[in-house]
Amino acid sequence: MCRFMIFKGREPTVLSDLLTKPAHSIINQSFDSRLRLDMRNPINGDGFGVGYYTTTGEQAPCLFKAITPAWNNVNLNNLSQSTESTLVFGHVRASTHGVLAETNCHPFAYGKIMFMHNGGISGFEKIKRQLVNHIDDRFFMFIQGSTDSECIFALFLDTLDKMGYNPDDVNLEVTHKVLKQAMLQTIELVKQWQVAVTKEPSLLNLAVTDGEAVVVCRYITSSTEEAASLHFSTGSRFFEYEPGHFKMERLNRSQDVIFVASEPLTFERGDWICVPTNTIITITKNNTVLMYPIKDEFYNESERSSDFAMSKGLMGGVPTKEDEPQDDDGVPPLELEGRKGSRVEVASN
Repeated sequence: MCRFMIFKGREPTVLSDLLTKPAHSIINQSFDSRLRLDMRNPINGDGFGVGYYTTTGEQAPCLFKAITPAWNNVNLNNLSQSTESTLVFGHVRASTHGVLAETNCHPFAYGKIMFMHNGGISGFEKIKRQLVNHIDDRFFMFIQGSTDSECIFALFLDTLDKMGYNPDDVNLEVTHKVLKQAMLQTIELVKQWQVAVTKEPSLLNLAVTDGEAVVVCRYITSSTEEAASLHFSTGSRFFEYEPGHFKMERLNRSQDVIFVASEPLTFERGDWICVPTNTIITITKNNTVLMYPIKDEFYNESERSSDFAMSKGLMGGVPTKEDEPQDDDGVPPLELEGRKGSRVEVASN
């Protein structure tokens, strides 16, 4: 299955420092994931995509997609070394729905809005007609590929439009609260349709942005199973301290750099926090991170099983000292622990 990464920073960062240079970047994860707990699906080689907003004032995001494996794309290397952005979506694909085609690669974009998905809708073929019948014609016509993910995006756009926010408006202004509400309503619709046709859970790790705010959820239509893995990290600077090795610097409690990723992008102790299952994260325009539980019939604070997500290849662990090659002096790094001191607000609704 897929992996994704989100970067949001106050200052532009060159894409290569996010995508290609780190030893456990999302591109390296696509073929060499030491953290993937279920190794029956170890390769994400069914294409990739990068979406980013330029610093020139252009409203719509730039997209670069290819069906070649991400680790073997010369154009990606060249692009990433000479491009900077303050907001980047990266995605590597292992297909579940849809053929190998650029139209099926994430992220997807419509006007200012960019979207990507990690997981899958169970029984999608049984509810697809209901989904497309629900949405406005212009959002149905937008769908170019054959994935459940692009259909979810069309449903999100339709939901946003019915809330009174026209995605076709080039001057569209929304807040993280609006994006969050549209995301929750989209999840609710998919959930209602899916549970009516199958008991197998849907895995819905969804991410959306308007170029300023970002909303990401970790969700599953089950009260006993874990959703696909999701982690985040915040700090004052993300930098390379030696070739291929990056870490998050925290000089204070500022959130100048924010990452959200299916798997941790560094092996540094304390860099990453695991997002609880059935939780939604919002990142405001001013880089404040807010975390909300999704309290529906599948909300459960008790222990969950990771078996289902593992069977789909969607459960990435946290790094340990055995995961990273030893330094020249033979001393392995310390085991990763949950990062303390993160200024993340947990809200009740």
